[in-house]
Amino acid sequence: MNFDEILRLIGGFGKFQKILYVWICVPQIFLAFHMLVSVFTGAVPPHVCQTGKSSANSQLFFNLSLLYTSDGHPDLSCKIPENLSSIVAFGDGHPTERCQGGWEYSKEIFESTIVTEWDLVCDRASLNNIGSSFYMFGLLVGAIVFGTLADKYGRRIIILISLSIQAVFGCAAAFAPNFYVYTALRFIVGTSISGVIMNAFVLGTEWTGPKERMLAGLLTDYFFGFGYIILAGVAYLVRDWRKLQLAISMPGFIFVFYIWVLPRSARWLMANGREEEAWELIQKAAEINGNPLTKDMDVSKTCNIEGKPEEKKKHSFIDLVRTPTMRKRSLIIFYLWFANVLVYYGLSLNISSFGMNIYLTQMIFGLVEMPARTIILFTINRSRKFSQLAFLAVGGVACLLTVFIPSDQTLIKTALAMTGKFGITASLSIIYVYSAEVFPTVIRQNGIGIGSMCARTGGVLAPMLYFLKSFSPHVPMLLCGLCPLLGSVLTLLLPDTANKALPDTIEDVEGCNLSEKNSSLKPMC
Repeated sequence: MNFDEILRLIGGFGKFQKILYVWICVPQIFLAFHMLVSVFTGAVPPHVCQTGKSSANSQLFFNLSLLYTSDGHPDLSCKIPENLSSIVAFGDGHPTERCQGGWEYSKEIFESTIVTEWDLVCDRASLNNIGSSFYMFGLLVGAIVFGTLADKYGRRIIILISLSIQAVFGCAAAFAPNFYVYTALRFIVGTSISGVIMNAFVLGTEWTGPKERMLAGLLTDYFFGFGYIILAGVAYLVRDWRKLQLAISMPGFIFVFYIWVLPRSARWLMANGREEEAWELIQKAAEINGNPLTKDMDVSKTCNIEGKPEEKKKHSFIDLVRTPTMRKRSLIIFYLWFANVLVYYGLSLNISSFGMNIYLTQMIFGLVEMPARTIILFTINRSRKFSQLAFLAVGGVACLLTVFIPSDQTLIKTALAMTGKFGITASLSIIYVYSAEVFPTVIRQNGIGIGSMCARTGGVLAPMLYFLKSFSPHVPMLLCGLCPLLGSVLTLLLPDTANKALPDTIEDVEGCNLSEKNSSLKPMC
């Protein structure tokens, strides 16, 4: 008997699964906090050089720093004029010197950030984005480490460990004595985020019936969106970065009660030969759902769940690129993962560049996630392919148009960026479902695993996008536009998988007989 058949008997999305999804979804709010808090903790307030001159001259320089340079951009005081009494625009030939006495930061919006505390401006400005990339690299490491550990020790225990790491090291980051310790602690938090996201999703999927899996999976996305919105309010109320870091981390200790309420995966227990424990969980779920199993149905009838013939060939990630059609589809899917996450976090982590109030922009970007995740419910079942390419095109075109909008038109730029965020958010939700259906069963887990690694690579590079502003202020949004548009074109080469049987073997994908010869697969037609 197949495990999905048992789920049909006990209820694919009954009371047991609904309670499980409550436990899975609530942590998503705090995951969003940690993912996006650097928007506020790493914000760069207006600042001026401390000149060491008299207070009268300091005030004169403060006024001078509000003037514009000859290229039309305000100078944020990486250099100061040697003669403060000469009120001129910087860069017109008058001598300047580097700021050596530290900086004075405006406290109009933020009481403190990591930038103001550790002077991450001018020559040290790049450290801010590098720190964000290290955090994203933590997600990549966590996906590899906790993914492997979860397969060996189970989903539940890894979720509990990850939640503990997130709370402990998140709080520790609030007391970091310097930037490098802070970055190391945030890296560890990043690894734990992957441990929760991946295994909570898998745990929910393994307990949910096939028909309800897509809708159930979107529930976690909605709660991430709620966290996105709530963070704007929390950051508005807590303007000191250390207190904000504590405010988002300390509630994590509440999840200690998950030790008693979070169930294990019966499917995982079965796959690892622990049938008696799995059967107890199945019976409990059946009773909670109001569909108790009959007494004559014992573990012997379910012990062969997901069983596979011993002689069945083992496959590896090499099979993703061994044959021509599989290679083409794999590379396109990997690029779509990369582009989606690159642009999603490229927009999300740099909302201050759009010129509007940072708290309002954060809330708007969070609100736009809700319709973006909802609209795909009405499009994805009609066509995975068209939905994917259409939302990529919407996101790409909107981001590209911001390049042509004057910098003083902040409302229009923000509206276009919001539209781009809408398209990319919808596209990112679709790729989870689409990629699982493009890969055949025998290498599906390998395909999704490498796709996830490509996504995390995009996340690592997203904070780096804004280094490219040194070439032109338009380059980051230009890339945020071109990458999705290329993905939209490449999607045309993928099959539409909506309402179609999933491929089980590589032969199903290639459409011809394949045989194994010298440990490699070769087309026979």
